Amino acid sequence: MSTHQTTSPSDMASLRSRLQHFIETEAIPREDLSLAHDVERLDIVIRELQRKARAAQLYAPQLPRELGGLGLNWQERAPVLEEAGRSFLGPGALNCAPPDQPNMINLLRSGTEDQQRRYLMPLIEGHIRSCFAMTEPAPGAGSDPSMLKTRAVRRGQGWRINGHKWFISGAIGAAFAIVLAQTDEGATLFIVDADRPGYEVLRNIGSMDGFQIGGHGEIRLIDCDVEKSAVLGEVGKGFSYAQERLEPARLSHCMRFIGRASRAMEIAQQYAMQRSSFGQKLSDLQQVQAMVADSHIDLHACRLMSLNCAAKMDAGESVKHDSAMTKIFVSEAVNRVADRAVQMMGALGISDDTPVSMIFRELRPFRIYDGASELHRSTIARRVFRDGLRP
Repeated sequence: MSTHQTTSPSDMASLRSRLQHFIETEAIPREDLSLAHDVERLDIVIRELQRKARAAQLYAPQLPRELGGLGLNWQERAPVLEEAGRSFLGPGALNCAPPDQPNMINLLRSGTEDQQRRYLMPLIEGHIRSCFAMTEPAPGAGSDPSMLKTRAVRRGQGWRINGHKWFISGAIGAAFAIVLAQTDEGATLFIVDADRPGYEVLRNIGSMDGFQIGGHGEIRLIDCDVEKSAVLGEVGKGFSYAQERLEPARLSHCMRFIGRASRAMEIAQQYAMQRSSFGQKLSDLQQVQAMVADSHIDLHACRLMSLNCAAKMDAGESVKHDSAMTKIFVSEAVNRVADRAVQMMGALGISDDTPVSMIFRELRPFRIYDGASELHRSTIARRVFRDGLRP
């Protein structure tokens, strides 16, 4: 990918201020909770917001400037993705939401000129959406990608793919999928158009999070024939390409969800300062004060860990170990923050009268996707023992 230029502190301050105004005046007012799980209506709202974000020069902070993005490095993206993440609609509005954001990474790094013209540029423009199809029902690939069952075999000048995928975020309405399939040479990525014969989206799987663009689809590939040109990158290197997208995706999720948890606590703090119980404001109760203090500590630590990992990524260093630790800590910390916000607000916190309940539901899955906390802990420990890492 192109090298990102450093943005001046004054320009960054201006950008964050303009983005904060956009999120508060454009994105948050459109957060009708009836949009949750309504994929078609959500697409319409996101497309409208993308037009406004482009006009406001807030679009695609993760992309190089020559491709219409803001050209921000990882450290510069941290406050921007956090600010965007305050709203359920913010990341989509800026076209920096998963799965399109990490799919852009794969296409930028490994795509041919034709693949970039056909798939990457329409993604960047917001004309289409995509998905990444790896996860499979048991006994297929889940936390352990080596259990991959979807298979592609050579057929003439192309490939025939057969497999079953589910919990594929963004699949409903996606124009194409990047499909991970096993071949004789090893796991391989294929670009499969959604209108290709043999590719079928079976359903949108209901889930507790409501604002996932394109929902979570279940897909069948039955004798799905694709051309040789459908291979993304090199045959047999699919796992390494999947890893290329995973570390940036983890860090981006951390940054966005710090913003979401921060908003939940901000709403809870405002409630605690207004609500009285037993002759005292909730904000005067030590147990409530402790929840607020612990949440600020958690969020501060989240930001520092994310920025440290971002600095290493900007320096071109490996962040396998750091991104795993950051992902574990942030995914669990933002859940603690949102849980405290719900608790502070009582019945109001579990209702749909405020965004807090939906924020809590949106944050909970982060401990599972992009690698469950238990898997990352095991990987971290094995690396520590293998390499003799000092604590």
